[in-house]
Amino acid sequence: MIDVPSIFGIDVFNEQVMKERLPKDIYEALKATIKNGESLDITVANCVAEAMKEWAIEKGCTHYTHWFQPMTGITAEKHDSFLTPCDNGKVIMEFSGKELTKGESDASSFPNGGIRATFEARGYTAWDPTSYAFIKDSSLYIPTAFMSYTGEVLDKKTPLLRSMDRVSEEAVRILKLFGKDDVTRVTANVGAEQEYFLIDRKMYEKRKDLKYTGRTLFGARATKGQELEDHYFGAIKSRVSDFMKELDEQLWKLGIYSKTKHNEVAPSQHELAPIFTTTNIATDQNQLTMETMKTIARKHGMSCLLHEKPFADVNGSGKHNNWSLSTNTGENLLKPGKKPEENTQFLLFLAAVIKAVDEHQDLLRISVATAGNDHRLGSSEAPPAIISMYLGDDLEAIVDAIINHEDYETHGGVLMKTGVESMPDFKKDTSDRNRTSPFAFTGNKFEFRSLGSSISISCPNIMLNTIVADALSQFADELENAEDFKSACRRLIRRTFKNHKRIIFNGDGYTDEWVQEAKRRGLLNLRNTPEALKHFVDKHNIELFERNRIYGEKEVRARYEILLENYSKVIAIEAQTMINMAKKDIFPAVSKFTGELAQTIVSKKAVSSAIPTDAEEKLLTRMSELLNKFAVLTSELEEKLALAKNYKDNPLTLAEYYRDYVLTVMGKLRVVGDNMETDMSTEHWPYPSYGDMLYSVQ
Repeated sequence: MIDVPSIFGIDVFNEQVMKERLPKDIYEALKATIKNGESLDITVANCVAEAMKEWAIEKGCTHYTHWFQPMTGITAEKHDSFLTPCDNGKVIMEFSGKELTKGESDASSFPNGGIRATFEARGYTAWDPTSYAFIKDSSLYIPTAFMSYTGEVLDKKTPLLRSMDRVSEEAVRILKLFGKDDVTRVTANVGAEQEYFLIDRKMYEKRKDLKYTGRTLFGARATKGQELEDHYFGAIKSRVSDFMKELDEQLWKLGIYSKTKHNEVAPSQHELAPIFTTTNIATDQNQLTMETMKTIARKHGMSCLLHEKPFADVNGSGKHNNWSLSTNTGENLLKPGKKPEENTQFLLFLAAVIKAVDEHQDLLRISVATAGNDHRLGSSEAPPAIISMYLGDDLEAIVDAIINHEDYETHGGVLMKTGVESMPDFKKDTSDRNRTSPFAFTGNKFEFRSLGSSISISCPNIMLNTIVADALSQFADELENAEDFKSACRRLIRRTFKNHKRIIFNGDGYTDEWVQEAKRRGLLNLRNTPEALKHFVDKHNIELFERNRIYGEKEVRARYEILLENYSKVIAIEAQTMINMAKKDIFPAVSKFTGELAQTIVSKKAVSSAIPTDAEEKLLTRMSELLNKFAVLTSELEEKLALAKNYKDNPLTLAEYYRDYVLTVMGKLRVVGDNMETDMSTEHWPYPSYGDMLYSVQ
C-alpha cells in the first residue's frame, strides 16, 4: 500500500523543503522569484545552493547537473560532483551560488542552425528558479536555460519563459481595465496527456526499425487490430498494471501530478494524464515523464514506444495540450461562468484566443510539424492538418448572437435521465467533445490535440502564449484609450468575433466536405512538415516574435533550419534502415523460402508426376515476382538516397526532396515487403509480426 501524500515530492526541492531549510528572508526572496518572476540576488543564490547541496547529500547524491532542453527535442545533462580538494589531501563537498546559477556546455555540438560555428564552442546554462530542482539516479538535477556565448537562445525553455512573461504582462493590462488591480501576474497553465505503446522487450530487440527509428518500416497488418474497439478503457493487463504502478510511484516522488491511466484505442497502447500546472513546470515534467516511462518499461521487460506512428493500420499516439490562463488571485480567465453571454471579461479573452488562432494558424501547425507526426495527422485517430477551433453549440450560439446583435438566453444543463431507480440523474455538459478538432474548448480551457506523442510541449505553448499575448496587447492598446470602456469592449468583442468566425468549426474534421469548406473560408491546409515549416520565416511571423521579445530574426531562422534538417535526417535514417533490413534480412529470408519451395516442387515431382504442385508453383511464381520487384525498389531507394546530396545546400529543397522522392519509394518498398510477409511462413520471416508485438504483453 503506497502512502501517496507521504511520498509525493520527496525527491523535489520544493516550497516545503525550502521553507524548512532556508532562513525566512531568503525563502521569501526565492518565493517572490518563483511566484512573480522577480530577479534573484547572488546572496540568495549562495544560501539556496548550500541548502540544496545539504539536502541532496542527505538523500544520497554525490553529483549535480544542469538539466536543459536543447533544440534536439530531448533533454541534456552533464554531471559534476560536489567534491572540492583540500590542502591536506582530503576533500569537502561544496556547491556555490555561482555553480547553481551558471554552468557551461559546448554550444556548437547541439543543433544551432548556424548560430555557432564548430570552433566557437562556449555556451552557458542558467538556473531556472521557477522550476524545482529534483533528485534522480543519485544526482541533483537543476532545470536550466541554455544560450550561446553571443546571447542567442539555443534551447526550448528560454523562449517558453519569455512567452509566459508576455502573456502575463498583456493579460494584467486587460484585467486592470476591469478594475482588478490586485492581479499582478497571470500564469499559463498546461496539463499534457501522454499516449504511448508498450511491447515486449524481446520483440523490440529483434526489430531494427524500432531500435533505430522508433517505428516499424515493414509490417503486415495483424489479423486483429482495433476493429472490435475492445482495448479502449479495457481491463489493464497485469504486466502493464505493474509498470503503471511503479511509474506512478516514481512520478509522484518527483512531484509530478500523475492522475489518470487507461488503455487507449490500439492494442498495447495506453495513456497517462496529469493534473495541470504552470506551463514551464508542465514542460519539464512531461520530458521527465517520457524519460521515466522508458526506464521503468525496461525494468519490466518491455519497451515504451513514443513515436507518433509506430505501427501502421492502428492508431498512432498523440499528446493533448490542455491550456488555460489563471491569475495569482486564483481566477481562471477561461471559465465562462453560469451566464457566459454576460461575462464580458471571459468573452474578451475568448475573442483574443479566437483572433490569435485564426491569424496564426500557420504557427500552431508548425509547432506540431515533425516527420513522425505527418504519419498521424488527418487520419482517423488525430485532428486534420487544417487548424480550426471547436467551441461547442452553446458558446458558438453566443458568438453568433453577439455578431448579429441578438439576445441570447442560457438554457442551462439538460437533465440526463438514467432510467434506473437506484442511479441518480445528472446534468449533461453544455458542449460535447469533438475529437476531430485540433483546438477545442473544453469547459474552462482549450485542448490543443495536434501534438505528436514524442514532441516537447514547449514549442506549441511558446506559440500559444505568444499569439494570445499579441492579441491581448492589441486589445489593451485600443481599450486603454477608450472614452467609454464598456461600450468599446462590446464593440471590440463583436468585431473580433465577426472578423475571425471562419476559424470556428464544430463539425466533422475528417470529411472531404470540410477540406473544401476550409478552402472556401481561406484556412490553411499545410499537409506535411516541409509545407508548414516554410511559413516559419514569413515576414509577419518574424515581426511577431521580435515585437514580443521571444526570438530575434536570427533565432527564428536558426529554428527553421534545424527543424527542416531534422525532418530530412529522420527520413534519411529510416531509408538507410529500410535498405539494411531489405538487403541483409528480408531478401535472404524470402530467397531461402522460395528456394525451399522450389525444392519441394522438384521433390514431389520426383516421387510421382501425379502429385499436384499447382499451389506451390503459383506461390513460387508470386513470391519470385515480388522478390524481384522488392530488389528493384531497394536499388531505387538507394539511388534516391544517394541523390539527396545534390540538395544539401538548401534545407527546404532537401526536405521537399525527401518528402517527394525518398518517402514515395519507401512506401512502395513497404507494400511489396508486407505482401511477402503475408504469403510467407512465420518461421521464415526474419522479424516478429504485428500480431506478435501488439499482443506480446499480457
